[in-house]
Amino acid sequence: MVFDGFIIALIVALIRGGKITNLSEMKLKMGWVFPILLLVQIIVFSLQNKISWVGGYSNIAFIFVYIIGLFFLLMNRNLPGFFMIIVGVGLNFIVMSVNGGRMPVSPEAALVLDPSYIDALKHGLYAKHELITNSTHLPFLGDIVPLSAPYPKEQVISIGDIIMNIGVFIFIQKVLVKGDKKA
Repeated sequence: MVFDGFIIALIVALIRGGKITNLSEMKLKMGWVFPILLLVQIIVFSLQNKISWVGGYSNIAFIFVYIIGLFFLLMNRNLPGFFMIIVGVGLNFIVMSVNGGRMPVSPEAALVLDPSYIDALKHGLYAKHELITNSTHLPFLGDIVPLSAPYPKEQVISIGDIIMNIGVFIFIQKVLVKGDKKA
C-alpha cells in the first residue's frame, strides 16, 4: 500500500505543478536505510516458501525491519508528514508484534482478493500475513479495509496503512511543490 500512496501523491504533486527533480533536494537522515529495508523485505517475502529456514525466521525479520524503520522515521520526525507516517507504521508494528510478527487479515475484507490468496493465508504460506481468528490480538488494527473497483488494484489495508499514506502524501506534496505552505 505504501507504493500506491507514493504514486498517488506523486501524480497529485505533478498535477499541482511539482517537479520530480525536487526529490534530489530531500534531506533525509540515514536515507540509505529505507532502500535496504525494502530490499530485505522483498528478499524475505520472495524466499519464505522456497527456503525453509527463511520462512522460519521471516517473522523475526519483519519485526526487525519495523524496528529499524521506526528508528529511521524518528530520526526524520521533523519533516512534514513524518509524524503521521510514524503513527501509521507504529500501529502496524504493534499489531504485528502482538501477533507473532504477522499482519492479521480480515477474511471478510479479503473476499475482494483472489481466492488463491485466501487459501494461501489459511495454510500459512505468507510469512507476513495471517487470517484473523478468535486468538488474534488487536484485530481492528489488522488489514480490515477492502479496496476494490473503482480502485485499480484489489487489496486489503489497515488503519495504519491509511494514516501512513496520508503522511506520505503530505511529505511528497511539500517536497515536490515548492510553494506549498499548507503541507
